[in-house]
Amino acid sequence: MKNTVRLLLALFIIIVVLPWGQSTGAEWNQYQVIPDEAIRLRILADSNDQQDQQIKRLVRDEVNQEINRWVKDLTSIEEARDMIQNRLPEIEKVVAETLEKKGINYSFEVDYNDSVTFPAKLYGTYMYPAGEYEAILITLGQGTGDNWWCVLFPPLCFLDFSNGTSVAQAEEKNSDKIEAEPADDAKEVKFFVVKLWDKLFS
Repeated sequence: MKNTVRLLLALFIIIVVLPWGQSTGAEWNQYQVIPDEAIRLRILADSNDQQDQQIKRLVRDEVNQEINRWVKDLTSIEEARDMIQNRLPEIEKVVAETLEKKGINYSFEVDYNDSVTFPAKLYGTYMYPAGEYEAILITLGQGTGDNWWCVLFPPLCFLDFSNGTSVAQAEEKNSDKIEAEPADDAKEVKFFVVKLWDKLFS
């Protein structure tokens, strides 16, 4: 009889507590809204070497500053598309000058289309799904290093989406498999249940 009471008590605690603990990790499934009609900027570093990553950030700063001046007063996606398409040579010039100033001699490419591949990304508690999006893609050298990206139009680059938590082992694998660590409070709840179970039946 005593064991039956213990079992019922343990089952009651598990049923009541565990769903709450699991729900604390559900926040990772939220989506931060990026407009359907948006233009992104993605920059691929030559490699994950410290210098190559620093060059990527320098190119980011110079290109972002230039494009933000162009789009800040635009009110439609059509205007933004026309402007970017017409000024791609200027973007190439900015990248070339940035690399030259730092004595970097590897090649680069600047492309603009509506099917640039983006990996999945966690930013804070928001998840941005992998997919193909309209974007300017700047590939530095071999383009095998971690990327940086933001939304150029409407101007959201100040949010710096790419400082979020990487999804999967590396950003460049373009995996749509999302793996996030459970929240600390969820871990604590599960630990509490296991500890209680051991205490009841030890």
